[in-house]
Amino acid sequence: QAQLVESGGGLVQAGGSLRLSCAASGRTFATNTMGWFRQAPGKEREFVAAISWSGGSTNYAESVKGRFTISRSNAVNTVYLRMNDLKPEDTARYYCAADPKGRVGVRSREYDYWGQGTQVTVSS
Repeated sequence: QAQLVESGGGLVQAGGSLRLSCAASGRTFATNTMGWFRQAPGKEREFVAAISWSGGSTNYAESVKGRFTISRSNAVNTVYLRMNDLKPEDTARYYCAADPKGRVGVRSREYDYWGQGTQVTVSS
């Protein structure tokens, strides 16, 4: 059974850094676009970043450009999100997702597989 498991979240002060990981299992995700989304309490889920199967194409939300970096290692079926200069407004639950059609899109409905999420809390 296909499974995505996020880790690496936690509590960090503003200006700090975290690296999230998403481990994939149960099927091959090596040919899938992988994405990160986040959802804060009372808000809709929003796109954060995406990376093509080869890593050659990436896409970022404007709010995280220059601060977050998405990467992947198909050898270990893992996608990462490095988050620097974190701000209180980055506080949310972060979800990993996979799109088998490889679109590097920003819409959550384009992604077929989802993890349970990992909480990131940034204190001011």
